[in-house]
Amino acid sequence: MAGTMKSSPIRAAKRTEGITYAVRDVVVLAQEVAKTGKEMLYLNIGDPNKFDFATPPHLVEAVHKAMLDNENGYSPSSGIAPAVKAIEGEADRNGIKSVHDVFVTSGGSEAIEICLTALVDRGDNVLVPYPGYPLYEAVIAKLEARLNPYYLDESDGWQPDVEDMRRKIDDKTRAIVLINPNNPTGSVYSEKTLRAVLDLAQEKGLVVLSDEIYDKMILDDKKHVSIASLDHDAPVVTFNGLSKGYLSPGWRIGWGIVSGREQTLKPYLAAVNRILRARLCASHPMQHAIAPALNGDHGFIGHVKAKLRRRRDITHKMLNSVPGISCVRPEAAFYAFPKLEIDGGDLDFVKGLIRETGVVTVHGSGFGQKPGTKHVRVVFPPPEDVLRKAYAGLISYFQKGRGR
Repeated sequence: MAGTMKSSPIRAAKRTEGITYAVRDVVVLAQEVAKTGKEMLYLNIGDPNKFDFATPPHLVEAVHKAMLDNENGYSPSSGIAPAVKAIEGEADRNGIKSVHDVFVTSGGSEAIEICLTALVDRGDNVLVPYPGYPLYEAVIAKLEARLNPYYLDESDGWQPDVEDMRRKIDDKTRAIVLINPNNPTGSVYSEKTLRAVLDLAQEKGLVVLSDEIYDKMILDDKKHVSIASLDHDAPVVTFNGLSKGYLSPGWRIGWGIVSGREQTLKPYLAAVNRILRARLCASHPMQHAIAPALNGDHGFIGHVKAKLRRRRDITHKMLNSVPGISCVRPEAAFYAFPKLEIDGGDLDFVKGLIRETGVVTVHGSGFGQKPGTKHVRVVFPPPEDVLRKAYAGLISYFQKGRGR
């Protein structure tokens, strides 16, 4: 006769308790509301392929050919040679010299996680922008390290506050994270700001982790500057990938570029590569799109930016059309981060907005924000008629005093 089975719950690891991901967490409520038959207008996830944007055909053809050619086995841990060479060429065009390693990963998110895992121990801290992409907070929590937020200055077009960074650094600080162009605000950092960040990082002996996944989506005349191009000795890891600029987020192909003084980077690079080998490789056939993407036809980007520019302008105009809502004009990517003058919390506002109107946004507190301020993040890749309807619903809900 079988022994008595234990029925006590299986204990979860404590390091998972601090893991949240605001962008996906609101979907649970949205799914419940959708079941009631309400029309849903999704402004929460930055996936252009959900709307009227498509992966460029020459990239699809490259992956299809790779699959037909049976490039379906494992690849080298750091990526196939043509992909690595193309990324090195792109780095050179962006002015990044002293490159000591390039590695292809399962999306930019895996590159970020690997580089943080190789760097921080329990109790260390990492300077992360508020507002910023919530993945960093999730990974740092899993590593049992400490999130050390610095603020972007809303009154200065969401530029990083370098003096706030300086105040936050202590003897446990290991790195400065930059997201440029920024998610969730759409800001593009000035060269002056970037040089100040580099000077601070060099002074304090910190690695700069620079997330530049939206560098192809500058909507105005501003120029994107890779921070690694400004000092060839500074230890910088530059993250990028195919997901945003090349409209293929579901392919999960990203990469990291490690540059700086070789002797400074040597032990860290060894740790990064131990992790890369242990997880085998990124998706092999998808890597065959990297060289055609970086070296091939970029004509589609102009059409993409033209559509996004129109939708950005609608977003900016409508979200500044009523007292109590203000929105800094996004310069890049496809996000806006309007401020709300409400009495309640922005998470409660977002929940009420979903239930009453079907408009799905993400609460600003999920991205980090200055105490006492309240925001929501919206994405603007949806078609113009959808955006107008969604913003009208948001404005109507706000004007009724919900959460105020």
